[in-house]
Amino acid sequence: MLANQVVVITGGAGLIGQEFVKAVIEQNGIAIIADINATLGNPVKNDLSKELNTSNIDFVELDITSKKSLEACIDYLNKKYNRIDALVNNAYPRNKNYARSFFDVEYEDFAENLGLNLGGYFTTSQQFSKYFKQQGYGNIINISSIYGVIAPKFEVYDNTLMTMPVEYAAIKSGLIHLTKYMAKYFKGMNIKVNTLSPGGIFDNQAEDFLNAYKKECSNKGMLDKSDLKGTLAYLLSDMSKYVNGQNIIVDDGFTI
Repeated sequence: MLANQVVVITGGAGLIGQEFVKAVIEQNGIAIIADINATLGNPVKNDLSKELNTSNIDFVELDITSKKSLEACIDYLNKKYNRIDALVNNAYPRNKNYARSFFDVEYEDFAENLGLNLGGYFTTSQQFSKYFKQQGYGNIINISSIYGVIAPKFEVYDNTLMTMPVEYAAIKSGLIHLTKYMAKYFKGMNIKVNTLSPGGIFDNQAEDFLNAYKKECSNKGMLDKSDLKGTLAYLLSDMSKYVNGQNIIVDDGFTI
């Protein structure tokens, strides 16, 4: 489905990012791990290349909040591959005070986290779309969340140390509308923009939380990290050629 397509995955060395790399490789594409952490990124590239028996995984160090870093990334990829087919905005930058309880969040931290994450997605999309416009086509997929769609179900966090950060709600809901804005703004440029909004991903969370979360779902509950691969491949492929400005939710019915 993705034969020879060059797909850039920001935050590609992370939990979900690695699964997105696998999705691209499984469909015969070329996966670019674009991550701020080179210490993590290069070993992930090497490990996945060995696991998947492929030479079609590349790594580039990238700060999504830096125009200079983005320009260097795009220039490197253009010179090496002479094309960039798609961008998956998946990075998750945040400062050390991220995820405090609502009444403890300081304005400076709220503003910084929105700038890092939502602002980083904007800046990355802006720079890549300039390239896509010149190239004549492009595809942007923004990774949002169920909590960009609905208000938090705070009750699933009872009896745990977990919560749903207010910054996260603002970032992810803003990202869904930013997707629509860009899809409309790029009219006539042959650049499509969509959002993928996952439900919770299993990562050894507390048992009380997992049980409470599952009660809100239709069947499975928390998703495995691999459960998003099919939807991503669909959005990257020509099968979704005329899907534009949409938000696809993968959550086992949590938002119903």
